[in-house]
Amino acid sequence: MAEPDKVPREDPLDAPRPRPGGIAERARAASPAPYLTGLNPEQRLAVETLEGPVLVLAGAGTGKTRVLTTRVAHILATGRARPSEILAVTFTNKAAREMKARVGAMVGQIVEGMPWLGTFHSIGVKILRRHAELVGLKPDFTILDQDDQIRLLKQLLQAENIDEKRWPARVLAGLLDSWKNRGLTPEQVPSGEAASFASGRGKKLYAAYQERLKVLNAADFGDLLLECIRLFREQSEVLRQYQSRFRYVLVD
Repeated sequence: MAEPDKVPREDPLDAPRPRPGGIAERARAASPAPYLTGLNPEQRLAVETLEGPVLVLAGAGTGKTRVLTTRVAHILATGRARPSEILAVTFTNKAAREMKARVGAMVGQIVEGMPWLGTFHSIGVKILRRHAELVGLKPDFTILDQDDQIRLLKQLLQAENIDEKRWPARVLAGLLDSWKNRGLTPEQVPSGEAASFASGRGKKLYAAYQERLKVLNAADFGDLLLECIRLFREQSEVLRQYQSRFRYVLVD
């Protein structure tokens, strides 16, 4: 596993990059690229604005994903970043596949060099595999599915003499998932929320569950987000490496 200050890169750092605003870029601006055709003025503005943050706020089916994928293609085509310097995340595997296919259709096989285009969870896995030991895991950790998670929680409830019929493992799993999605470790869970399960033992069960996962060298889907957050909060050098790695971050 690479040390935090030696995060591997997928491409050489000394590869030349066209200068923004150079002759090649001005020539492209004079003759709009084919992928820009069909965009309305607002969409094209969002695609071509490459300095500073951009928020596209629109209703369903109005072309937000099209804007994002075209923006990725425009960044690549104008040489603003190499494929490995773009982080593009979405919520579902289907959406991630569609994004990659659309970008590939616009700029060709260069999209195959985009290792950081995927879902939040798949990107989380990639990061955690590289830095697993910093969060108490090994690089080959197992990802539990929901059935495995429920079985483990039932074992914990039984060990604590908690009636699973009164306090179902699935209810506890839902609580844990909601806490993890908010970036809350067991110590950070509000007392009022922890009191809502098993007469106030929710926080204790959460902590015991996390300890058991580490013993098993396992993580659930919530951990793929939570442990990345914890990694960046506690390991400033790792955070700095990823901040310097990406020139553009796009969220669908």
